[in-house]
Amino acid sequence: MSEDSTSNSFNQVTRRSFLKTSTITLAAGGLISSSYGKQVKGSKLGGLLAANDVVLFQGDSITDAGRSRETASKPNLQAGLGSGYAWLAGAELLVDYPDANLSIYNRGISGNKVHQLAERWQVECLDIKPNVLSILIGVNDFWHALNGNYKGTVEIYEKDYRELLKRTSKALPKTKIIICEPFVLRCGAVNDKWFLEFDKYRAASKKLADEFKAPFVPFQTIFDRALNYAPPAHWAGDGVYPSSSGASLMAHHWLQAAAGGR
Repeated sequence: MSEDSTSNSFNQVTRRSFLKTSTITLAAGGLISSSYGKQVKGSKLGGLLAANDVVLFQGDSITDAGRSRETASKPNLQAGLGSGYAWLAGAELLVDYPDANLSIYNRGISGNKVHQLAERWQVECLDIKPNVLSILIGVNDFWHALNGNYKGTVEIYEKDYRELLKRTSKALPKTKIIICEPFVLRCGAVNDKWFLEFDKYRAASKKLADEFKAPFVPFQTIFDRALNYAPPAHWAGDGVYPSSSGASLMAHHWLQAAAGGR
C-alpha cells in the first residue's frame, strides 16, 4: 500500500470514528430526537436483548474508563458509565431503543484481576441481577504477573474465571453472558515480553466462552485488523487502554455480538 493510500485510509477511519462517536454522544445526551429510535415489537429487541433488560458491564480499567462511583447506583448516566466502550455501547442502545426501558450499569474497576472480580461479585453483579452480563478481564492477570506484582499464571486465570462463570450461572441461570477477549497492541507499555504468553490468556477466554456457550467478542482480532488502517497508538496509546477511536471500535463490535446472540 502506498503512503498516500495509507494516509487516506487513516483519515477515513478517523473521520468515521469521530462522526460515530460524536453522534452517539449527542444522541445519548438527548440532543438528537428519540424519533430516530427503532420500533420495539413485543419485548424482543434482537439477539440477547429484550425490553426492560438490565445490562451490566464488568471488568478492569478498560471497562471502568473513569466512571463515577457517586452515580454508580443509577443506570444510564454518562458519569456512571465512564468514557469508554461501555458508555458508547450503552448510549447507542438507549438511542436505538428509547422506549425499551433498558437499565445499563458499569462496574469495571481499574487494576482488577479475575480473583478481585470474585471478591466483589455478590454485590456488584449477582445482587444487580443483570439479564445481560458482559465481562472483559485478563490484561492485569498477565501484566501484574509480568511486573512481579502478582503470582498469577494462565492456569490460575482460567480456573478463577471458570469458577466465576459457574457461580454466576448457578445464581442467575437465565442471565446471558458475553465474554470479551483481552487484548493488547504492540506499542507503549506492550513489548516483545508480552508475547507469546499473553496469547494463552486470550485462548483461555475463548475456551471458556465455548464451554459456557457464551457469545465471544474477539477484540484482539478486531484490533489486529484495524492496524491495516491506523497504527497501534491510534487505537491505544499505551498499548492497553483504548483511545476514543479504540473504544468506538470496541463498542461497535460489542453491539454486534449482543445483537447476534448465540
